[in-house]
Amino acid sequence: MASGWAKDGAVQEQIDSDIDDAVLQARSRLPQGESLSHCLECDEPIPVARQLAIGGVKLCVACQQEADQHQMRHALMNRRGSKDSQLR
Repeated sequence: MASGWAKDGAVQEQIDSDIDDAVLQARSRLPQGESLSHCLECDEPIPVARQLAIGGVKLCVACQQEADQHQMRHALMNRRGSKDSQLR
């Protein structure tokens, strides 16, 4: 049930759109190509099991965790804005 000017199903459409955006963003961050034998950041060897498990891996586990944390700090923003900000 929608309220105000929104059409019926608008809330579910917004949720579906957010999920689709998140999936596309996650897929775009997946490594592609051949895995490297040594980390691009610290030049430590990347274990063969990691190279086989994740195709196109470029970073060791420690450097990848640091990169993921950095990415998360910058990704916690609502791109669409809140309902209150859209009403102004």
